[in-house]
Amino acid sequence: MNHRMTIAQICGAVESPLFDRKSARIDAKTLAIHLIAFANADGGMIAVGVEDDGMITGIDGHAEHINELLRAPFDFCKPSVRVETERLSCVNRDGTPDHILLIEVLQSNDLHANQADEVFFRVGDKSKKLNFEERLQLMYAKGTRYFEDTPVPDAAMEDIDLGFVKAYTEKLGYRKSPEEYLRENKEFVSEKGGKEAVSAAAMLLFGRNPKRFFPRARIRFVRYEGTEAKVGAEMNVIKDVVFEGRILQVTEKALEFVRGQIKERTYLGADTRFVTEPEYPEFAWKELIVNAVAHRDYSIKGTDIQIKMFDDRLTVESPGTLPGIVRLNNMRHVHFSRNPKIAQFLHEYEYVQEFGEGVDRLYEVMEAAGLPQPEYRVEAFMLYATIRNTKLADNCGGTTPVTTTVIATDTSTVATILAFCAQPKSREEIMSMCGLKNKNHFIKAHLKPLLESGQLRMTIPDKPNSRNQKYVAVKPEE
Repeated sequence: MNHRMTIAQICGAVESPLFDRKSARIDAKTLAIHLIAFANADGGMIAVGVEDDGMITGIDGHAEHINELLRAPFDFCKPSVRVETERLSCVNRDGTPDHILLIEVLQSNDLHANQADEVFFRVGDKSKKLNFEERLQLMYAKGTRYFEDTPVPDAAMEDIDLGFVKAYTEKLGYRKSPEEYLRENKEFVSEKGGKEAVSAAAMLLFGRNPKRFFPRARIRFVRYEGTEAKVGAEMNVIKDVVFEGRILQVTEKALEFVRGQIKERTYLGADTRFVTEPEYPEFAWKELIVNAVAHRDYSIKGTDIQIKMFDDRLTVESPGTLPGIVRLNNMRHVHFSRNPKIAQFLHEYEYVQEFGEGVDRLYEVMEAAGLPQPEYRVEAFMLYATIRNTKLADNCGGTTPVTTTVIATDTSTVATILAFCAQPKSREEIMSMCGLKNKNHFIKAHLKPLLESGQLRMTIPDKPNSRNQKYVAVKPEE
């Protein structure tokens, strides 16, 4: 046993997701429920011989029964639960020398159930019995079953873009037809119950219109002005764009768009030379986005991946908790793929580099840039990953202070506006097309600079505030 609790700690500890106390009178089948709950969650400790109120009653007077309890992980759990046990010397409530049985339940990648095929999970200080949907979610999380392998209701081969499959198989060097690839590899398309079944992975990767079956399998980018999200009259959203399509399309479009939102800052370095740096290392923000696409829980259909950008940070919100045995305290070194087929696909396109190394490298890249460590947190069914640009906001900590020049690299928006305004367009039309929400910001950051630089002109220049005013791109010959 790696961690030994003292008698004082056992008696004084609060029952929690990681600790429980039980009387030696507990029967083996009931103990098995708690063993299963801990194993299915994050593991934990059970102290046998201590009452709920912390009073020590010991185990020495229950020798035969204790032997039954020691067999519970094997006799009443399927598959068997791995435990380590230790007998601790103590003095019971009667003042007599006695022992407490300390059982350490090890975290497991397996899904454990009791003899009645009931599954339990540790929630707070209780061992909760899971319903069918909760059990299914746990199976997905542990990888005993993958949602990406489940058939998509009402989907058929006609819903697959075989032209894209052909391009992908040519990239792989696969010589058979696209149809053969789908049927003979990774069960993208299979026969179930005499009917053709198209898997979720096949639809997400190769579908003609994945949105039809997975309407929230998309990425939403929201840019806020300032360092906090405001609502109502103070709403400070200045960009709100949604990227949809197949996973490769969504990934490519999101990465390209975010690249255009990253600012560069110029400062005078220690050697008296000007240095230009992006506010975030490219690997860092790409890793957050690609990791979300590769590992989000696609069985959660009520929300999408969201990229939220503030002046001081970028946060990626991904549906699903940490999968398998990955936890906040081990995620730099423990790897588990919730969607191995999707992750492998992204690896083929070099978006996923070396499996299991992305998070650790992310920490290293942020440290090398002099930026704070990435921040991860889990709330409800969402994983939040954040990187901050604190160093740059503080004039790059320790460098010779000069006026920091912020260079907006949002050239993609400029090009988009000019292309869109080949024909006269209203301010509302331009903002809608660009996914911009904040009128004042749009005028200040985009419209006014383009007018002043002569790249746009008004259709009614003598009445700038006319409700019929439109804007048109100035051709070079003009």
